[in-house]
Amino acid sequence: MTLPTPSRPAAALPASPLPSPWVLSAFWFGTAFLWLMLLTIYMPAHVVGFMGEGNKGTYLGLLNAIGAAIALVVPPLVGAHSDRTGRRLPYLRLGVGVNLAGLAVMGAAVALLAGSAGFWVYVLGFVLVQLGNNYATAPYSALIPQLVPPEQRGRYSGAMGTLQALGQLLGAAAGIAIGSHYGVSLPFVLMGLLLLGAAVVTLRGVVERAEQVAPTAPGEVMSWRELFAHAPFRWVFITRVLFALGQYSVQPFLQYYAGDVLRQKDPVMSSSLMLACIVVASIISAVLGGRLSDRIGRKPVIYFAGTVMTVMALLLLAAPSFAVALVLAFCFGLGFGAFTSVDWALGADAMPSKSSYARDMGIWHVAFVAPQFVNLPMGGLLDWGNRQGENFGYVLVFGSAALFFLLGVVLVRNVPESKRHGSAGQG
Repeated sequence: MTLPTPSRPAAALPASPLPSPWVLSAFWFGTAFLWLMLLTIYMPAHVVGFMGEGNKGTYLGLLNAIGAAIALVVPPLVGAHSDRTGRRLPYLRLGVGVNLAGLAVMGAAVALLAGSAGFWVYVLGFVLVQLGNNYATAPYSALIPQLVPPEQRGRYSGAMGTLQALGQLLGAAAGIAIGSHYGVSLPFVLMGLLLLGAAVVTLRGVVERAEQVAPTAPGEVMSWRELFAHAPFRWVFITRVLFALGQYSVQPFLQYYAGDVLRQKDPVMSSSLMLACIVVASIISAVLGGRLSDRIGRKPVIYFAGTVMTVMALLLLAAPSFAVALVLAFCFGLGFGAFTSVDWALGADAMPSKSSYARDMGIWHVAFVAPQFVNLPMGGLLDWGNRQGENFGYVLVFGSAALFFLLGVVLVRNVPESKRHGSAGQG
């Protein structure tokens, strides 16, 4: 892929225009729709279609681990280059194009191929999706800390969390509407259209001039060692990893849980209903959590969110019926939405240097995606546990998720929260 060339620094840097929080975060709507539909609804079903039931957890975990490897490497590198060029939006344009090409390859594999040969072509398409999406999002992630004043970041982060939740809700609704009887091309067409449309909104609504972002000189950028020596960044990174580990321990296998544990005849539709409950609840708590964090601090909201997610992950194991599972999923969503609304603001507050926003946000983005590596051991653990006893694998996987959430709640107390955004709530 060709990287944009550096722009010439300007003699004076004017104040950056502040776009609407909804326009600035619009691309997250399309990305959330894409990842919910792909990772939690259709990819699990496609893996079973290609490779069968016996090793579904292992192959799904492998696929997600491949994606995590890409997401681990690409954002810091592309983010650092974005800081050197002083540009953000050209990366978004190119990344979306590669992402769309990957969706086309995946759709072709599902429509035209079968067995292991089809699976590996499907993997190739998924690699392109991951490359393109991560190429786009690392520089794009820098726009909130770059453009938004600290005292408004909770509001902007709340808008971002709301748009992510709306994108996820629409993805879940599409899964419910299509169910197991979907045309093989329709899901990929929907993902591509929503991603492209959301990208266009952001690209047209955010004004970026060549002189808007000062290209960085090598000496102005903190080393990785200095970055992690900065306590706010280090602890935000660690706690974000723990919450993501909890999320990715369960999320890819939710469809299998609906079929194996809850005995649902249409796991695709049933898991989509559960996801819809999670997302509706997260919309309710996202805006409230973001605005509340500007007044009382980020960490109290994280404490509430993480505690709720921990308890609900455990209770789902004992759900006596699908109806009860839907209620528990809704409660989990209240915690997840509150966490999402504050998470980005907490990360933006922790950035130590204005000279390397995209590089540093790219590194922080690793805390979102590198934990997807847990899918591989969790998928193997799921298959192994289920061979030991009926659905014992789900006890191991959901129990691990609860433990990760609990550790995140405990360790977020170590984050020396910035008071630039208002009244900080110290732990």
